[in-house]
Amino acid sequence: MTHDEAHGTAHPHTPAHDHGTHAPGHRHGDADMDWEVMGPLLESGAELHSAVFEQAAAWLRTLTPQGTPVRRVLDVGSGPGVATCLLARAFPEAEVVAVDPTPALLDRTRARAAALGLDGRVTTHRAELPDGLDTLPGDAPTDLGGHPTGPVGDADLIWSSRTLHHVGDQRRAVAALARHLRPGGVLALSEGGLPQRFLPRDIGLGRPGLQARLDAATEEWFARMRASLPGAENTVEDWPAFLTDAGLTAPRSRSFLVDLPAPLSAEGRAYVSTGLARAAEAFGDDLAPDDLATVTRLLDPHDPAGLARRPDVFLLAAQTVHAARAR
Repeated sequence: MTHDEAHGTAHPHTPAHDHGTHAPGHRHGDADMDWEVMGPLLESGAELHSAVFEQAAAWLRTLTPQGTPVRRVLDVGSGPGVATCLLARAFPEAEVVAVDPTPALLDRTRARAAALGLDGRVTTHRAELPDGLDTLPGDAPTDLGGHPTGPVGDADLIWSSRTLHHVGDQRRAVAALARHLRPGGVLALSEGGLPQRFLPRDIGLGRPGLQARLDAATEEWFARMRASLPGAENTVEDWPAFLTDAGLTAPRSRSFLVDLPAPLSAEGRAYVSTGLARAAEAFGDDLAPDDLATVTRLLDPHDPAGLARRPDVFLLAAQTVHAARAR
């Protein structure tokens, strides 16, 4: 979930809900973020996407070498640890390490693992991607929260969801992850998919097709976000090619569906509302005045036409996973 994931209301890389939920233009290491508020929202959003993680994990089991158990898994950009714990269940012989730069989210991962009886196999590691994966720990091997720092070591499976597009040089980031694979290990990247949908085309407010226009605004926001990243590289976002460039073999891709029909649960409505609110905050100035007025009504919890009360809110999304194997 980073989270992250985590892994948007309008687009696979919307400002609100990448991998888990991310603030516009930042990863979840933001010093300004109120994690007491955002942590539960991230976790709830990732739980709504549990079907994706479960389907992806089942697929990844078919890609790991037969007869060779998966002993160690890295979840890089783990967010609140929802996917981390699902990976621990999918690979019952493995230690699963949640790797994230944000101590508050690593704390949530530990608490979640303990509540699920997985704390014996789920561990945490504080690191930034990509350079932090190999950084020496300095004077202390752990941070103030007791999360190990320094090199993360190698693994039989590395999972990273909606995290790498927050790194300026994505190709280099993929190569950095690939260096931590054991022989025959699998690197799986959840990047891209289809724009999320949560309302009908014509919602009885404003002009029909609001979400298509939000998609266009999101693309503009995403381009600005990517351009502002340190070391940003303009490159074709061909994730299978990134994997082969990193020396991995047999790249393949598969997409997995989240399909939560109307009427959406309260948790689902909160996820959608949070995403829309953060999108409006990020690029509301790019929207036409009538679309911004429609968004304002949708976000009003007391408006019968708002997301909190209307009966036709759903959640439909597709998330793509790209995977390849070390030699």
